[in-house]
Amino acid sequence: MTDSITSGTVADYPTVYWNEAGEERSARWRSEAGLPPPKRVMVVDDTLNADAAYKLSCEGTTLLWRGDYQNARQLLQALVRRVDRKPAKRGATASEAFHLHRQAQGRRARVLSMLLLPLDAAYGIPLRRAPDVVAACTEAYGEADGASLVSLRELLGLIGAHEWRKKGVEVKALGARIHPHYGVFAPIRGEYVDLVARAPLPDTTRAFDIGTGSGVLAAVLAKRGVAQVVATDQDARALACAAENLQRLGLDAQVTLQQADLFPEGQASLIVCNPPWLPAKPTSPVEYAVYDPDSRMLRGFLEALAAHLTPKGEGWLIMSDLAEHLGLRSREALLGWIAEAGLVVLGRLDVRPTHKKSLEVVDALHEARMAEVTSLWRLGCAG
Repeated sequence: MTDSITSGTVADYPTVYWNEAGEERSARWRSEAGLPPPKRVMVVDDTLNADAAYKLSCEGTTLLWRGDYQNARQLLQALVRRVDRKPAKRGATASEAFHLHRQAQGRRARVLSMLLLPLDAAYGIPLRRAPDVVAACTEAYGEADGASLVSLRELLGLIGAHEWRKKGVEVKALGARIHPHYGVFAPIRGEYVDLVARAPLPDTTRAFDIGTGSGVLAAVLAKRGVAQVVATDQDARALACAAENLQRLGLDAQVTLQQADLFPEGQASLIVCNPPWLPAKPTSPVEYAVYDPDSRMLRGFLEALAAHLTPKGEGWLIMSDLAEHLGLRSREALLGWIAEAGLVVLGRLDVRPTHKKSLEVVDALHEARMAEVTSLWRLGCAG
């Protein structure tokens, strides 16, 4: 077992270098979380026990696995148990609990990302009892272009996303399934979709769906009879996902997809936006669907909404108030931004969440989740 002490960048991608069996080796570094290439790599196998692996991981040593694949999965589960042992701080405020939760999640992600697996030039895993991950890797990374290293935790995420993509998520409002791609937020929380499905439409001529993601809200609007929907997103993966879903649903003729940061050109009688609900910094690309630093997307939507609405049009802002219960944003601040944008509240539809997190008493954010309400704010131009 030998440590590598260098990492770098060649051929326009990050590269990991290490010494193994007396030879200098290198491979492409893959990290969807944007983690830098590891600087200290130890080659390990089935002889490494969980306590030693946890100690090394906490100290910053990355472990390149050369043993049995299933044993690597068991080791990762053992690391999860160890990193999750620390109890939540008692007596903390909701805001303190949230920030402690984020710190713990960050540390957890760092420790668990230390266990690496090799991928060959064709996305094969050269380990005993390894599954076929070619399809999952191709969906997430594109065509294979050389040997690489990836954390087992990320690889399991790719495998799970591949299964979600095949199976899909049942959306009651559509009477069909949405198939999320890797890195695209899945519409598992159906309450916000149901709000869009039952709110009274101001018009059925033209609508914008801002930040379409999987395309689920654009599909609901088209299903409800909106003749033309323009759906935007700045993420290429999301647009590809939305295009596939809309085509599968037979709604692609009604929906035009555009890559844009927020609004397309022109005006619409209905503009829908479901921005990330929590004003905090994301730590990976997937988290951009949940965390909105400084409420950038929310404020950008509100500030430009009036200019893109027809005179009697409505903007539908779909938001959870979880940030308010966590002390991250006040209701007064939200109402202030609405007024400053020259908008008025025409009405609001509320629903209680039914997702599993709201029922987990052990969750450090349990009280805030129990009080959470998801709302569709109907906004119009003042005057």
